[in-house]
Amino acid sequence: MTLTRPFHQNPRAYLIAEEPDEPVLFLSPETLHATARDFVEGFPGLVTYAVKANPAEAVLGNLLAAGVTAFDVASPAEIALVRSLAPRAALHYNNPVRSRAEIEMAVNQGVVSYSVDDRGELLKLARAVPRGREVAVRFKLPIAGAAYDFGEKFGTSPKVAADLLAEVVRLGYRTALTFHPGTQCTDPQAWAAYIDRARDIAWAAGVTLERLNVGGGFPARRMRGEAPPVDAIFEAIARATREAFGAHPPELVCEPGRAMVAEAVSLALRIKAMKGQGQVYLNDGIYGALAEQPIMGMTDRLRVLSPDGTERRGAATPRLLWGPTCDSLDRIPGEVPLPADMVEGDYLLIDGMGAYSTATVTRFNGYGGLTLATVRDLAET
Repeated sequence: MTLTRPFHQNPRAYLIAEEPDEPVLFLSPETLHATARDFVEGFPGLVTYAVKANPAEAVLGNLLAAGVTAFDVASPAEIALVRSLAPRAALHYNNPVRSRAEIEMAVNQGVVSYSVDDRGELLKLARAVPRGREVAVRFKLPIAGAAYDFGEKFGTSPKVAADLLAEVVRLGYRTALTFHPGTQCTDPQAWAAYIDRARDIAWAAGVTLERLNVGGGFPARRMRGEAPPVDAIFEAIARATREAFGAHPPELVCEPGRAMVAEAVSLALRIKAMKGQGQVYLNDGIYGALAEQPIMGMTDRLRVLSPDGTERRGAATPRLLWGPTCDSLDRIPGEVPLPADMVEGDYLLIDGMGAYSTATVTRFNGYGGLTLATVRDLAET
């Protein structure tokens, strides 16, 4: 990724001045700081940023400046990245499957918390992780409400979780439970149900739970009409914890990724060509910053700007959007309403693109190069 030096007020000003032909991601540090403060001040516990959502150094540096002191890491590369920027940051290694070499590296880098959902993986940790560190047992429930569920890959049943939690105590580790309600979860009661079950697991294990990690899954704004209920989720978590654990609740931890960074970045793509009945060819696609769109569905937070910054306001017309690669899979599913007066050379500006845009980029066919530009304002109007 290329980081540009000139500073512009907003994406429109940048596009007018620079006339880029490559995809550009616009980062607003002010927006990122505001979102980070909402979490740090609003969540009733420790906030750890899930690095996988966007590992750009500019993003991590701004989160550190905004007061984020702990990070959810899922690989040695993420551990090394955070350590290079924040040697004293608390690292929580919550990918529950690790090789022995990965565990050794994490121990050497001072990781303070590990998640686990299998006895064999717990015993693997026990061979290397010093006693007194935290081991969080990850469990899952059949709860709907998310865009897609992590339970098929990670987490164990409440019964097995209780057995593992008891063994965590026997092995001499700090006790914790963790869960993940699924990405883009909009139902506060999903967290409440998990917290209620966490109490049952701790009781069944005969364990006083020291910490409870309520996962990520916090929703970002994907569509114009949405208002993600993050404050309501914080309130539901606090209330459910009080009701479940009474006067001696565990300390709470969360690991937002998408909701922390999505709103701080917009993406500008150039229209390379238009063909036939509404076929639009862009300079990036599903092998690049639009990798999530076939999974999550296309956002309607779209604007089309001419090279001189004029917003196209023609009647909404269904379009087929194709990426730039020599590959017929590289398209956005369905039809996307875009202005009838758009033309080749215009820019498609997509808001809310800070999460899972840079992190999953490939360089298939030589495409995927993204410029990161800093701007002050990402306002849609």
